[in-house]
Amino acid sequence: MHRRTAILAAAALGLATTLSSASAAWPDRPIKLVVPYAPGGSTDQFGRGIAEGVSRELKQPVLVENRPGANTMIGTQSVARAQPDGYTVLLVTSASMVLNPMLYKKPGYEPQEFKIITVGVEAPLVVVVNNQVPSNNIKEFAAYAKAANGKLNYSSVGLGNSLQLATEMLKTELGIEMTHVPYNGSAPALSALLGNNVQLMVDVVSTSLPHIKAGKLKALAVTGSSRLDVLPNVPTVAESGYPNFRAATWFGLAVPAHTPPEAVAKLQAAASHVLTEAQFRNTFNALGFVVQPPRTQAEIDRYVTADRDNWGKVIRANHITLD
Repeated sequence: MHRRTAILAAAALGLATTLSSASAAWPDRPIKLVVPYAPGGSTDQFGRGIAEGVSRELKQPVLVENRPGANTMIGTQSVARAQPDGYTVLLVTSASMVLNPMLYKKPGYEPQEFKIITVGVEAPLVVVVNNQVPSNNIKEFAAYAKAANGKLNYSSVGLGNSLQLATEMLKTELGIEMTHVPYNGSAPALSALLGNNVQLMVDVVSTSLPHIKAGKLKALAVTGSSRLDVLPNVPTVAESGYPNFRAATWFGLAVPAHTPPEAVAKLQAAASHVLTEAQFRNTFNALGFVVQPPRTQAEIDRYVTADRDNWGKVIRANHITLD
């Protein structure tokens, strides 16, 4: 009996030693970063930029796999079902972690199935109007829209998208009415604005910026908490007289919830270091993003909870569902 107990104890000790060595050795092979968007867009750019930096820090390749479709749900579902071993990471956004679970009854995953380990960049939005709109700032537009008595239109890239939700939030803040006209993508939505089929759009900065610089669109305000380097003379909505207003999308990294703490800690430390690198910051700030400071896990959790509360108010107030 004593001999059997000794053998079992030795086996348990050997297993514990093996698991400890495996954890300490992580990562000992390439890591996969699933990007639930098509190649070439801003999310893909962020994914590849942070993958390159994390790869340098961990001294292992970080391979980007684009898995677009179903408003990020296909790629996100695949990571929810992946082995929680630290070798599968997901690029997450406010769409996948905050909006989809509130807009769809069956998104195919739950936010609790993931641990968000990095909030990398915020993508503030810009409020733009065409040159036929006689307004040069937010307060002037509010007065113009009230005088129009609900006859103005705004464009977005689809129902339930963060651009549409941000516009609904802005409408509530300004006390105005406008009709939503959804389009299949930024290009047709901006074309409608340029042609005065709609009078306003809340857009991501990167797609509107060329039209703003060319003088074809007027930027009334940006929706983040501070002015942007690429639009230094454009005020925030908050400083334009609406101090409680803030709307921004964000991109970050997450892993399956039961990923070993050692792997989580190393991934988080590597990503945090990338966020402080001058080249990374300069590259993404120049694209109209706001690179975020590294956050602790508790700060990340509070950030995401506040974002969920913020968008949830808009979704509930407008009874928006995509099922």
